[in-house]
Amino acid sequence: MQTSLPLTLDRSARVPLHLQLAEQFRAAVRDGRLQAGHRLPSTRELAKELAVSRSVAQAAYDQLHAEGWIAGRTGSGTYVADVVPLPPAPRQRARPAEDTRPALLTLRPGIPYIHPQVDPGWRRAWREVSAQAPPRGYEDPAGLAELRSALAEHIGRVRGIACGPENLLITNGTVHGLRLLLTANSRPGERIAIEDPGYLNAVTAAQDHGLEVVDVPVDADGLRVSTLGDDLSAVYVTPSHQYPLGGRLPVARRNELVRWARRTGATLIEDDYDSEFRYDVAPLPALAQLDLDRVVHLGTLSKMLSPALRLGWLVAAAPVIDRLTALREASADWPAWPMQAALLAMLRDGYLDQVVRRSRRLYADRRNHTCTVLSPYGQIIGQDAGLHITLLLPDHVDDRAVAAQARAAGVAIAPLSDYRRSIPGPPGLVIGYATPTTPDFHKALKILTRVLRT
Repeated sequence: MQTSLPLTLDRSARVPLHLQLAEQFRAAVRDGRLQAGHRLPSTRELAKELAVSRSVAQAAYDQLHAEGWIAGRTGSGTYVADVVPLPPAPRQRARPAEDTRPALLTLRPGIPYIHPQVDPGWRRAWREVSAQAPPRGYEDPAGLAELRSALAEHIGRVRGIACGPENLLITNGTVHGLRLLLTANSRPGERIAIEDPGYLNAVTAAQDHGLEVVDVPVDADGLRVSTLGDDLSAVYVTPSHQYPLGGRLPVARRNELVRWARRTGATLIEDDYDSEFRYDVAPLPALAQLDLDRVVHLGTLSKMLSPALRLGWLVAAAPVIDRLTALREASADWPAWPMQAALLAMLRDGYLDQVVRRSRRLYADRRNHTCTVLSPYGQIIGQDAGLHITLLLPDHVDDRAVAAQARAAGVAIAPLSDYRRSIPGPPGLVIGYATPTTPDFHKALKILTRVLRT
């Protein structure tokens, strides 16, 4: 029988003939030309009508049958199934207006300098990865065993933590490690102390897990241990370079914090986000070296290489690592093999150490210049380490208004008030000096000084 449909096949097209034919039948059902119950010609008849092989017609019918558009009736033939056409979803997407403004220069904290030219050490690492066959199955949920061994040696050498691969878990960065830890080690309603001002992503992670966040004041030396209550289950702390004010927790206060944790049974969560970069003395030993049974150490590559790598590590007592590994095995939530293999290559050939040494020189020069340029406008704190300084402003100044004016002038900058929650303090600006190219760095500082002069 005839289909009564204008079916046409384009033999020069890249789409196979049977798929062209199937799509034309679908279109006929969608627009109502073919109704439910309509009897279709046999594959022999259809092939003859279109001058194609019967296998083309059969393949088209097989595809339509598999998708539910047609159904066969024994001894009767092939019919259009009872398909109610779905109207297309309305599309009312407004075309975004073209942004003709120049790109913002950034002096925001926490983002390292990425050289526009690809470093030979970076190339070597990825060449090594490309020459390896991927694992046959799913790798160890804790991370590649070789990488954990190499990282244990690296962390012991540069951070003073006596640990082995059994104490390490590879993460997608600091916040990822924190969220894993809170999932495995906390219960909704428990109380966690977080520095105020402090890292807002840590606050969000704690709240997402149903924890009650207790704001803890900081001073020039960092977290004030004497203000901690005994009903806390955990304390999140940045002891090597308090974020964002820059204080470093002295030995006496570190010992006091560990004694408090031993007495109360609380977990100390050490965010060691940029400790590699100190400009007055060698990097301070990590808090976790004092007691790995009470301290969980979080490290990241974001400040050394790039936030885009999404790689970090968590160091803890072996039972904690075992719990986290079991959690990850159930959720299949761990970093991809190529990223881990590349980091392993960078550790083995010394590339990571080389980047840190080179960056430390660059950041020290920029830190010095930033302090010189901005010191007339307020008190500079936190300049001994990291990728940022904090400029404290007079009490009558609105730091958010200053940041808004700087943005309007072409520079993105972070007001200190954005990091405060319940504990008041002076206004200020948290100024990152790592990210821009050298010309953009000097240009951004000139713009910022013009804003501050007003």
